[in-house]
Amino acid sequence: MEIFKIAVTGNVGAGKTTFIRTISEIEVVDTERRTTDETASWKKTTTVAFDFGRLTLNSDQVVYIYGTPGQSRFDFMWDIIINQANAYVLLVAAHRPQDFRGARRILAFMNQRVQIPMVIGLTHMDCEGAWEEDDIALALGFKNLDNCPPIINVNADVPNSVAQCLITLLEQLIPVPVA
Repeated sequence: MEIFKIAVTGNVGAGKTTFIRTISEIEVVDTERRTTDETASWKKTTTVAFDFGRLTLNSDQVVYIYGTPGQSRFDFMWDIIINQANAYVLLVAAHRPQDFRGARRILAFMNQRVQIPMVIGLTHMDCEGAWEEDDIALALGFKNLDNCPPIINVNADVPNSVAQCLITLLEQLIPVPVA
């Protein structure tokens, strides 16, 4: 059995837990707790350790999906999760530009530890004030968009949207057979 370990990371409220719950074939293991910091005004719970879900691709391949906490005070979990991952998704809430600096820090943190395939998933693109893809890429530090990882619009509540994000990521991991 081939197991692909995928990390889903991003700021608080980017949609990590929802992303995993939407696609997992098992009941998601989560560590949601009542929010006690400044995010309590707009989010009741937050992940404090990790989320875990699973998706079977076929009889020989399965995907384990690990979600990181969003707060930097839990970065020890980021380290544990990313060092076991084969690839990762950075979720960015496109309507909250005040979070882009934090997303850029998460990206730098991950890239300092591993060089693995990744995609950027833009959530909340349907919300007022959502930034455009190219502008978010620049805010994340990608000055040359030709060297930017794939950027996907993701609705974390919609299974097909989450699946398309994972397909884009897995295409970087699984070689396509040559006929």
